[in-house]
Amino acid sequence: MTTVSVPAGEAPLGSLIAPEPDERPDLWPSTARRGDDGSLRIGGRCLTEILAEAPTPVFVLDEADLRGRAATWSAAMAEEFWPDYGMNGGEAFYAGKAFLSTRVARTVLEQGMGIDTASRIELAVGLAGLVAVDGERAASRAARLGLHGNGKTLDEIRTALSHRVGHLVLDSLDEVALATRAVRQLREAGVYAHGETGVVMLRLTTGVHAGGHEFISTGHEDQKFGVSVVSGQAARAIEAVHAAPELRLAGLHSHIGSQIFDLAGFREAVGIVLRMRHAHPDAAGALCEEVDLGGGYGIAYTGADPVAPSAAQVARALAEAVRGICADLGDAVPRVSVEPGRSVVGPTTVTLYTVTGLKRVELGDGAGRLYVSVDGGMSDNIRPALYGAAYTALIAGRRSDPAAGLVRARVVGKHCESGDVVVRDVDLPGDLAVGDVLAVPATGAYGRSMASSYNLFTRPGVAWVADGEQGWVLRPETTEDLFRLEGE
Repeated sequence: MTTVSVPAGEAPLGSLIAPEPDERPDLWPSTARRGDDGSLRIGGRCLTEILAEAPTPVFVLDEADLRGRAATWSAAMAEEFWPDYGMNGGEAFYAGKAFLSTRVARTVLEQGMGIDTASRIELAVGLAGLVAVDGERAASRAARLGLHGNGKTLDEIRTALSHRVGHLVLDSLDEVALATRAVRQLREAGVYAHGETGVVMLRLTTGVHAGGHEFISTGHEDQKFGVSVVSGQAARAIEAVHAAPELRLAGLHSHIGSQIFDLAGFREAVGIVLRMRHAHPDAAGALCEEVDLGGGYGIAYTGADPVAPSAAQVARALAEAVRGICADLGDAVPRVSVEPGRSVVGPTTVTLYTVTGLKRVELGDGAGRLYVSVDGGMSDNIRPALYGAAYTALIAGRRSDPAAGLVRARVVGKHCESGDVVVRDVDLPGDLAVGDVLAVPATGAYGRSMASSYNLFTRPGVAWVADGEQGWVLRPETTEDLFRLEGE
């Protein structure tokens, strides 16, 4: 196979080559590198060693990298919000929706992070990890866990309150009423002592919406999450919590977007949240003690993506904004938390696929595209569907022959639906062959959804690698196991 041209209007051939780990280390796990034999090494394991124990398709999670990224976020928040700097403490919560198992939960908790969850199952996994790290008593005082998300049921709220999670983020006036009811039930059951209150936070819709590095929109109110600041709903919700003797408002929460590289939107939201805090003290005149400034921090998925701000840059920008606005308002600085989301786990993961078929499609005028079929499906269907997002891929098992040229390729799974496109466009070596292994970086963020709707007979597992060893984070599942929670 030789170099072919691409259709008019597409990126020039050669511009979509996947960067090697040494060219864009932010795109790959920190231990990823080419070995002397040309094959990819991750976590001290060469590709053949990994695949001998975990055949494709498989997620590979660099556990040392995950530990390092979790520790970095914990340290950055602790340092920038250090009380001796005139602040009131800061912490980072891992986003359970990004990627969660009890092993992952233990790893991030050991490095000082909390865990944000959005369902009873995620909360159960977080609790299992918390008990393993902090001991049995942590199950009833789960300050390092949170439950957020819209549409929470009474059972979910009651479960979170019974474990006394640190961040129970209520999303509507209806959820304020459900939390009030749940506390009464817990008192009646003897889980709560007489007069014990439920500690809650409120999620604000600030009118700030940021995405990527392209725009910030104020007045963005039409969304399912949170209570609107602009409409006055947020003020009513805050007063409803203050008026409920069953509840205590511990903090205000704000989330402004996804895959964000420009921090200007966060600075804008900080001002809105802190002014709401200033305007609504409780009956004793006290301000809520915490603000959670959410997440959505971006990561690179392809060589065309910018390098994202570091944890230290994010923490410092937020600290400067909080310090300045509180000084202007004359308020004590609150404790500050963030939810770094995909930026913790995304770059620690690679998905390995085996090429099962090659089909050249002629597009006219000498242009063409190679459809590369692999033994798995899309690892994260929601990103391309919602954001037009792209992934990249490179040959993992060997170095290619430069004389073979390049070909514009599309990597696809076994179904023809648009959601089964693994990599929409990438320039691969012209000597690509059936049996080659492709590595797709940064696929771990937001789900192990590959084959989750019976696209395959088995659902790929997740293998961890670290210090030359490996094991299973989540074992491969057959179709009958798809809805069984893994205990690992």
